[in-house]
Amino acid sequence: MPLRTRQRCRTVLAGLVAVATSAVLSTASPASAADTWTEVGSDRADPLTESQGLASVEVPANSANRYTGIGTIPIGVYSRGWNHVGDPDASYDGYYVEPYQADSGTAKMYRVQSPGGTWSEYVHTLSSGEALNNSWVAITPNSQWMLTGEWGTMTRFLVLPTPGANASTSPSANLPQASTVTLDHAVRDVQGCDFVTATQLLCSSDDPAGTLFGITKPLLQIDLSAEPGSTNVTGHVTALRQLPLRSSCSGGFEAEGIDYDRRTATLRVIVVSPGFCVLTDSKTYRFTKS
Repeated sequence: MPLRTRQRCRTVLAGLVAVATSAVLSTASPASAADTWTEVGSDRADPLTESQGLASVEVPANSANRYTGIGTIPIGVYSRGWNHVGDPDASYDGYYVEPYQADSGTAKMYRVQSPGGTWSEYVHTLSSGEALNNSWVAITPNSQWMLTGEWGTMTRFLVLPTPGANASTSPSANLPQASTVTLDHAVRDVQGCDFVTATQLLCSSDDPAGTLFGITKPLLQIDLSAEPGSTNVTGHVTALRQLPLRSSCSGGFEAEGIDYDRRTATLRVIVVSPGFCVLTDSKTYRFTKS
């Protein structure tokens, strides 16, 4: 999320601690009924520890779901300037990756836990023209590659080797950009993506304007021309539906991280409520495909 949004969230969360290039493009039609994701339930999202992202973890077996928020950032990481954590992901073979950003600089950081439990940090130096923010990661089903996006109105995702899982990576070396996913329709303020198949992602967009697809806060589907890797691919974008926007407070909601659990075919998306209700009725919504 951008700095101004983080400042708003920090102001609200500080109160909790104290008491305890916009572009108008052609409108895309929603997907057909066969591609409908239906809401089946929700859980409260804690504003300190569950307000940024989430990931289902398959290795070790019976692992709990993981969440990120300002309260999950280790003090040692925060003190070095990595003061924002985005939407994480976990590979099917047990590598868990959290994306971090700082308020300024020329790099992003990815904090990785190996299947054996060891933590490492990998730094990616920005490519030419790359935005500083680091909102999300999505690991390919083969675990070798990792997609990430940029804030604002964009027509691409970036592809990096998955730190730790890809043998070419090392904490002592720069984590380089490997290729690009070029989208056939602009997207805005994507906060999270997760793979459903080797060539399909679902993404949560925090788009407040609604001019790209005719709806605000859309759930997006990205169908890729091939599996991501070291070669550029293209992505076809479809807006499936608006994410739920329900709260006791009125104002601007914020769509956050997303996770698809292939074991139960369940999609989960965090939506943070406006104003004071960020503390009381922010939700992680659950969906199944019908």
